[in-house]
Amino acid sequence: MNLLILALAPVVIVAAYIYFRDKYEKEPVRLLAFALLAGALTVIPIMLVESVLSGLGAGLPHYPAAAWNAFVVAAFSEETFKYIALYLLIWKSPEFNEKFDGIIYATYVSLGFAAVENILYVTGGGVGTGISRALTAVPAHAIFGITMGFFFGLARFYEKESRALKQKALLFPILLHGVYDFILFTGLAWLTLVFVAFVVFLYIIGLKRMRELSRISIYNTDYQLLNEKLSKPE
Repeated sequence: MNLLILALAPVVIVAAYIYFRDKYEKEPVRLLAFALLAGALTVIPIMLVESVLSGLGAGLPHYPAAAWNAFVVAAFSEETFKYIALYLLIWKSPEFNEKFDGIIYATYVSLGFAAVENILYVTGGGVGTGISRALTAVPAHAIFGITMGFFFGLARFYEKESRALKQKALLFPILLHGVYDFILFTGLAWLTLVFVAFVVFLYIIGLKRMRELSRISIYNTDYQLLNEKLSKPE
């Protein structure tokens, strides 16, 4: 039970942080729960696809194998199914009415996946694994979700650039996820410092993108309220 709590605690903390960063028009708890569930369910097809892709890369030398497993087996499979779940869940939803909503729902989908993955790793690896993943893997998955949601939220409201932005919503998380895993899969001790620097970099870009879309949402909300006030008869 303690390991289960340790595995889920960082997911709950990050989910709460993302929820309270939405300063206007909180998203329905029911839909957020569906986002977490959708992310958790992606584990099933991801495991099947990863099994096939892993077999295709069997026999590769060490570094090409590390790249294949990082960018294709893990990053491509996981981020693609997260993207599909996100798209099916909210693209046409009336609740998707702010750019920042893209970040919220994408992050919750990612956290749903991260919750199941973390339970598997922590129950098998123990307390040390739980603590290290609480500081690295779970926030990393959240930031992959923030990155996806950043471009996805923009794609919803910029029709002319929508296709390119949706492509970025998938490709950028795959790239970040692939680099993250590649550093780990190489097994090189000197890359530990690179890994720490990359995790810090992920934190920075994640917070930056959240602030950027949050400011846009606040501006749009204030502008809408002003228009409504001006349009009311005296």
